[in-house]
Amino acid sequence: MDIKVSEQVAKWYKEELALENEKNVRFFPRYGGVGGRIAGFSLGIKAEAPKNETASTTVEGIHFFVEESDDWYFEGANLSVSYDESKKEPKIEYPETD
Repeated sequence: MDIKVSEQVAKWYKEELALENEKNVRFFPRYGGVGGRIAGFSLGIKAEAPKNETASTTVEGIHFFVEESDDWYFEGANLSVSYDESKKEPKIEYPETD
């Protein structure tokens, strides 16, 4: 699994989450919401340090990661987070792994 986060969306997260001291952002499956990879779930985010990460990337000084315990949600897919100019928010996609 690969994680791709655009520079523009990293800046957006930095501002929206007021990331001053915390430089880590965890992506995780949460029950409920819309637009998730698996019906009934959506992608959550939380500013916290990794414990046992399975995939990560660092953009704009922010370490984005997924914990090994959440790997089931991304099975067979990568995570791509770009910035949607029209909605002024992150756009989350799950391209298939190579």
